Amino acid sequence: MSELDRWQTRFGVPDYVFGKEPNAFLEAQAPLLRGLKTALSVADGEGRNGVWLAEQGLDVLAVDFSAVALRKARALAEERGVRLTTELADITTWHWPAQAFDVIVAIFIFVPPAARPAYFANLKKALKPGGLLLIEGYRPEQINNRTGGPPDAERLYTRAMLQAAFGDMAELDIRERDEVIHEGAGHVGMSALIDLIGRK
Repeated sequence: MSELDRWQTRFGVPDYVFGKEPNAFLEAQAPLLRGLKTALSVADGEGRNGVWLAEQGLDVLAVDFSAVALRKARALAEERGVRLTTELADITTWHWPAQAFDVIVAIFIFVPPAARPAYFANLKKALKPGGLLLIEGYRPEQINNRTGGPPDAERLYTRAMLQAAFGDMAELDIRERDEVIHEGAGHVGMSALIDLIGRK
């Protein structure tokens, strides 16, 4: 089964796999979003983060390679009474626009290692000067928790990896923490997290 087929199947259930509420790290950054206008939610899945960004008054583009997930994202936006623009796209082959967004959000996105340098570069490229980058992922220690994320450690994030990729940003804050999270059925339990807040 291809990666796309696997996610289409996973998202094909009636429930929202990761719930309808935003990621807690993202929600905690609400003060940083004041005054910003445009947002990109990368591989947004069923829309919980993109819809929340729209609720903050942002003009949001949510991209994902699963048509099933994006249908659920649009339904969630309608349920919440906000506008969400969606685009069907594989972020490893998508034509990323340059300097297009005030904020880019990438929550639990793990591309294959070979595609990672280009993906990280595209995150920076698509930000406007002064733009905000918010990333949350799992550290390799997450493998032992088995509470979410890829089963292979090479796809997970380390401080050194993020520092190397984003150390050229004007501001950079990377934090590692272990915390119990509850995000639908997809992310439940003790989690080895790493968060990045960067400004171009």
